[in-house]
Parts: sequence; structure tokens; C-alpha cells
Amino acid sequence: MATSLGANIYNRQNWEDADFPILCQTCLGENPYIRMTKEKYGKECKICARPFTVFRWCPGTRMRFKKTEVCQTCSKMKNVCQTCLLDLEYGLPIQVRDTGLSIKDDVPKSDVNKEYYTQNMEREIGNSDGTRPVGLLGKAPSSSDMLLKLARTTPYYKRNRPHICSFWVKGECKRGEECPYRHEKPTDPDDPLADQNIKDRYYGINDPVADKLLKRASTMPRLDTPEDKSITTLYVGGLGDSITDSELRNHFYQFGEIRTTTIVQRQQCAFIQFATRQAAELAAEKSFNKLIIKGRRLNVKWGRSQGARGKEGREREGVTEMGMKLEPVPGLPGALPLPPVDEDVPTNYFNLGPNSAPPVMNISLPPPPGVAMPPPGFGPPMFHSMDPMAIPHPMGMRPPGHVHYPSQDPQRMGAHASRHGGS
Repeated sequence: MATSLGANIYNRQNWEDADFPILCQTCLGENPYIRMTKEKYGKECKICARPFTVFRWCPGTRMRFKKTEVCQTCSKMKNVCQTCLLDLEYGLPIQVRDTGLSIKDDVPKSDVNKEYYTQNMEREIGNSDGTRPVGLLGKAPSSSDMLLKLARTTPYYKRNRPHICSFWVKGECKRGEECPYRHEKPTDPDDPLADQNIKDRYYGINDPVADKLLKRASTMPRLDTPEDKSITTLYVGGLGDSITDSELRNHFYQFGEIRTTTIVQRQQCAFIQFATRQAAELAAEKSFNKLIIKGRRLNVKWGRSQGARGKEGREREGVTEMGMKLEPVPGLPGALPLPPVDEDVPTNYFNLGPNSAPPVMNISLPPPPGVAMPPPGFGPPMFHSMDPMAIPHPMGMRPPGHVHYPSQDPQRMGAHASRHGGS
């Protein structure tokens, strides 16, 4: 194919030279001390086809090496990472971000128009201060409710894992633990996430990851306003141990006057009570699924009134608010019946007399060493009666008698039957 003299191959002034890449926190990795290799004009950009400086590094232990895929001009035009092409502010695909901000940035795709458009955007980037995006993205509103709900608050380092070893899938990998690739079963080949294209992600069309996130946004829960107008308290959950009372006040004071702020450290939650219902509704609308403090996404809900709590307690007991008794759920086991009480069955399990006091066990201590134990029948009685009229035998003066062992009772163990059988 013939190449014009104005093309990027001959126009070396358009070639890009940079000292450091534009990366997101996930691609950069969790290790603050990383070593990068820099290759000047190493590859051509996969979007504009201009040569640019390629950076290559390892984001962490047992991670795959990563490198920049697009030039910095294409990255600044869309405000995306040079490697993963996700938005630097929200961590979302370009299609999701543009849908949330209601913008449509049609980048030319032909070679000539793309080169002209890139030169104009470079001129606009050079005239800006570099703190805000350029083009339609710079003129878009600053935030969106959908983007705040879907935005990733913490880096997702799992995305940097090595690829699956194709030899292990076929059962032919001989490296074992030294293999730099993952030994895992691959996902379903029919899964749409398995077919991703870097150009489709950059232009914001046919991106399976974006389609999945947009479907999730359409099914996200909504916070319904309670009918009781006396409720002016919001519940804030998932505080953790680092979020303080002042940080909660600094966020919620912008919606109206705060009456009280109560933090329950044991359950890691807080209750924010506003002075007016209008302020509470505004705070709930602006904070539901959007409140992020110190990198933690907090759960915001409406508080419950005392009447609602009492109603739940009555329903738990089987009685509604109107005093009607609820029918039991079929199929559940009922309460266990009480044991039957029969007056004819005696409860005298120890065959004690009607006027005799219960016996008390008299456990004597063992004799000291060198002193012999008394013979059976001459020691202190094991049981002594609590009857005050009973005269106990003096210790050591009790006459010898037969010691009764229940286990040797002739009425037990079939002894009586065997004796009659032998006679």
C-alpha cells in the first residue's frame, strides 16, 4: 500500500516521547517500588497508529507483565488508562461513562480524518492546564448518579493475574509450579466477556463489559421514602473503625441542619438525625449508593420509627397492629406438648416413708496414712436421718450386720427365676 509523505511513518514530529505513562492504580500494582523498562518509539498506538514510547513492568508477585497499549494523546482525549483503557476517575469502560454523562464523542476512524482530529486535540491539550479532560468530556457535567453507584472505589488487582496456560488445559504442561501461567479451567467460550476488543472499548461500541455494567445499573435497588413524615433519621452502615463523627458531619451538613449524630461502634453503623424532613430526604437522595468516605462505600437507609419497631415485635409474636391473631404457617412444626400428669402414678422414686425426712449423704474423708480402714458395719453410717427423734448409734459401736448391695439382690438379674427353675 502506498504511503503519503504526510503519514506518521515519515512525519517524525508526530511521534510521541514520554517520561512516564498514564496509568490507573490497578494497572500500576500495589507495590510502590516497581521497575519499568522504557522503549522509545517501541510500538505504534493501536488507535492512531503513531509510534510512541512503550513502558513495560510487573505490577506484583505472581502477576503478568503489562505494557502501555495506546499513546498518551489518545489516552488524554478519552481520559483513560494507557493499558486497560478504563476511565481514570470512575474505573469504568468508556461506553458506561459516556452513557452516564449523556455524551456521544464520535472519534473519526478513517486514517486522514483521524490524523487531522488528533492534531487538533493535541493543540487543545497543549493549551489546557492538564487538570481537566478536553473535548466533549471536559464540557460534560462533573458527576452522574449512575456513575457514582457503579464506580469502583478500590483497585482490582485480580485483573493483573497471568493468563491461563493452554498447555495445562490440554494436559501437556510440564513446568509444574514454575509455570508463569495459571493452571485453572477456562471459562465458557460462549461467554461474551471472553471476546473483547481494544478498539471497541476505546470507541465505546459493542463492549461486553459495558453491557454487563449497564444491565446491573438498570436493576440496582432504589431507596423508597417512608410514609411516616416524622422520620428524619438516616441509617449509615459499613463505617469500619476509621470513620469518625466529624467526617460524617462534614458530609451531611451540606443538606441541612443536623440534630444528633450517634455512632454505634460495635455494629459499625451510625444514625444521622436531621432537624427537618426535607433535609433528610435530600441527604438520602444524594447519598444512597454514592457515599464514599476514606475509600469505603457506605450503606445509607432510612431509619425506623418506634411504632414500626413495635409493629415488628407484635407480628413476630403472631398479633397484627389491629389486634388480629395471625394464622400459623402450614407445614411448620407446632409447640411440644407438656408431659402428662397422672395422679394415680406414685412419684415416690426412693420408697421413703410419708413422715421420714430425706436422708443426707455422709461422705467421710479417707483416713490418714498408716491408719487402717474400719471393717464394714463398724464405721459411720453412710446415711443418717434428719429426724430429730432418731437416736444415732455412736461411732464405732454399731453392731455388725449384713451389708446390702443392690447389684447382688436375688430379685434382680433373673436370680429368683433361676432358683425356682432349679427346684
